[in-house]
Amino acid sequence: MQTVSEADGTAVEEIEAAGAKIAAAREAIGEIIYGQETVIDQTLVTVLAGGHALLVGVPGLAKTLLVHTMGKVLGLEDKRIQFTPDLMPADIVGSEVLEESDSGARSFRFIKGPVFCQLLMADEINRASPRTQSALLQAMQEKHVTVAGTRYELPTPFHVLATQNPLEQEGTYPLPEAQLDRFLMQIDVNYPDYEAEKRMLLSTTGEQAADVSQSMTVKDLMEAQALVRRVPVGEKVVAAILELVRAARPEEGASEEVERHVAWGPGPRASQALMLAVRARALIDGRFSPSVEDVVALAAPVLRHRMALNFSARAEGVTVSGVIDRLCRTIV
Repeated sequence: MQTVSEADGTAVEEIEAAGAKIAAAREAIGEIIYGQETVIDQTLVTVLAGGHALLVGVPGLAKTLLVHTMGKVLGLEDKRIQFTPDLMPADIVGSEVLEESDSGARSFRFIKGPVFCQLLMADEINRASPRTQSALLQAMQEKHVTVAGTRYELPTPFHVLATQNPLEQEGTYPLPEAQLDRFLMQIDVNYPDYEAEKRMLLSTTGEQAADVSQSMTVKDLMEAQALVRRVPVGEKVVAAILELVRAARPEEGASEEVERHVAWGPGPRASQALMLAVRARALIDGRFSPSVEDVVALAAPVLRHRMALNFSARAEGVTVSGVIDRLCRTIV
């Protein structure tokens, strides 16, 4: 494994150059999305780490606008799918149609669906049936889709930013644990503070709206994603990640609270996600290696959708976020 001392020479120059481009992208997104700095940073971390994100928040908090803005700023081709109960797999991946030529010959032609893009927004993802969810699951995990036995590769890079409304649950289908685990982060989108909402109010109700400016190209983004995997990680950070993730599993002889309240904990994919996420966070801040503080900062969005509480915990008012916060205190 690469050590912190190896972050020198060319690597330092690459990290500094990538950090400057990412900082410009973050600033450009902030010109459109107000009061959501943490959400912007976590979404950028997800994309730089090569993963997918689940944005959870009430309507009207600019989740859709965030995805569209990120597509423009990062130079990605973005598309949007509104998930509804009657949405079919073919509405996502595409379908084959029978065509007849002038000579009368008939053949099937595959028409690609909206999943063939670089940044896909799955709006209200929990409103689609499990059958439709499975079509998106293959795309998220394997970066290709299969139609009528033929494999079709998705564009590179490929990211899914899905949204979910935590309030209105009628007519929804809970996301399967297998699909939740495919999201690198669950990002909670909260209300902006007073000053941010005031700024948004004044800037969005006037005659002119702010323009989105592109700050990075697809090539820049893919180079940054490759660089994330080369960011050196110290032994202390690796130990903190393993200690935290393993402590959240009741089967690992964890704390009394975890054994009493947690039904099932995060798997090895959580450790991988946290390792990539802390590297990406360090790169965003222009640092040459992540710290334990990065692990603590990203623990909740990486772990909370990979854990479940039992009935007694919910009856006592225990929350997953509360359990994660208490676990984080043990590694600081």
